Amino acid sequence: MNGKIKQTVGDILWAVIAGLFVGFAYYFFQNSNGFAPGGVGGLATITYHFVGNFIGESLSWAVLMLAFNIPIFVLVSIFVNRRLGFILILYMAVQSLSAVAFEALSWKPYCAANNGEDFEIVFACIATGVISGIGFSFMLRRFGASGGTYAISALIKKAKPATNIAYVSFLMDASVVFIAFFVYGMKITPVICTLLNLFIANVVVDNVLTGIKNGYKFEIVTDKPEELSAELIEKLKHGVTEIRVLGMYSHTEKYMLVCIIRKKQIGEMMKIIKRYQGTFASFAKVNEVFGRFKQ
Repeated sequence: MNGKIKQTVGDILWAVIAGLFVGFAYYFFQNSNGFAPGGVGGLATITYHFVGNFIGESLSWAVLMLAFNIPIFVLVSIFVNRRLGFILILYMAVQSLSAVAFEALSWKPYCAANNGEDFEIVFACIATGVISGIGFSFMLRRFGASGGTYAISALIKKAKPATNIAYVSFLMDASVVFIAFFVYGMKITPVICTLLNLFIANVVVDNVLTGIKNGYKFEIVTDKPEELSAELIEKLKHGVTEIRVLGMYSHTEKYMLVCIIRKKQIGEMMKIIKRYQGTFASFAKVNEVFGRFKQ
């Protein structure tokens, strides 16, 4: 299997897995509990709830999700990126059809109303945010896109490159929250649930995208570079880089050691540094570490 075919197969698998995660979250925890996700999916969910009050369950949620998103993804395929458009269509199809499959298998969703506990809707919000957030993260990490909001932003950016697309995402999510108040019986609970779901999903996405191989970079100014670096390498099992620096206060030449470690090793690093008198250190979080980073 050559590299191009292998990448294509990998892309398809990632899109399918992400779609299953989001479809699972929406079917089991969101649709039956009267709140909406953000973006285009949220508008489709609100429409499904609103129309369902008049025509019953004859209109499927999966059909509305496809109807709202597929045309947007087709436009992305035509005007932005054909490969990305295809991946997004596949992702949305899996997301929608998985809900149909779960229903066909008679798998009962988690419904707070059926369980008789009003507070359980909060559990549904948390579960939706966490599980769908994982699915969004898979898409964003692999393709840099996770749904209709991105697609609309990409189309607008293509037509007007100077547009700040951050506002598009904000307006989409804000409109969902605003409309949810009226569609779900002018109650504040669905609005709070929608906000909670959006917040949790975004937190999960941020942590998955930045937390897989994150670390902490220490910059240590010392006059004993050999002894200190040897101890750091031996006990922390990470490499150390030495840089010659000039202290402008004392106008004396010193050495700065740069070392990247895991969060769990910060305490041990502090203990080692404190044993060397006259040593100064600062550290900052590193969101992603590439290469041979052990431990």
